[in-house]
Amino acid sequence: MTTTSTNRAAGTVGDARVTGVIDGIRAQQDGMIQAMMSDPRNMAGFGISVSAFKGDTLYVLARATGAKWIVECASSFGVSTMYLAAAVRDNGGGRVIGAEIVPEKVETARKHLADAGLSEYAEIREGDAKETLADVAGEIDFVFLDGWPSEPPTLARTVIELLRPQLRPGALIVNDNIEDDYLDYVRDPANGFRSVTLPLLAPADAGMSNLSRSEFEFTLFG
Repeated sequence: MTTTSTNRAAGTVGDARVTGVIDGIRAQQDGMIQAMMSDPRNMAGFGISVSAFKGDTLYVLARATGAKWIVECASSFGVSTMYLAAAVRDNGGGRVIGAEIVPEKVETARKHLADAGLSEYAEIREGDAKETLADVAGEIDFVFLDGWPSEPPTLARTVIELLRPQLRPGALIVNDNIEDDYLDYVRDPANGFRSVTLPLLAPADAGMSNLSRSEFEFTLFG
């Protein structure tokens, strides 16, 4: 009985320490979402983290591809970073390089990584992603794009163009927001990508909020 309870608490990642930190962040954000909906001014400095279902999906994808060098943008409070860093750790080691422009979020994300015991597998680079991701010091295996949507050129479009020369053949890119100008770029055969939008059929109790998309764009390089 105790083993079953422990496995459930540890989630797909299989590490109760990691999921404990993530669950604490999510509980805090649930209250923030309600406050934001009641007063739009509360959205200043706010970030929406991936759901548990999407986080588990990222972990499984990174594990299945054997990813050791991962880039994500933007890191926000570090929830997706922890899922990816846990995958890198469980793949035998490597690095997650996250980009975040808000200094307060950088500090919070680094603390969350430390609390989860994952600091050695991830770094959060503070500043404009166009500068912080210009050189990630290695061939990229996996990319997660989840920056706040903006007017074109979107952050996703800017970052994928920046990262393209640093991708290894066969690298997988996952885009949560599926911006139109990103699709224009990765679906142009001249750029060397193959891309498809797939739905995420989450179970009813997976914690998917109305603010979360129910699909990912999966892009293969090379």
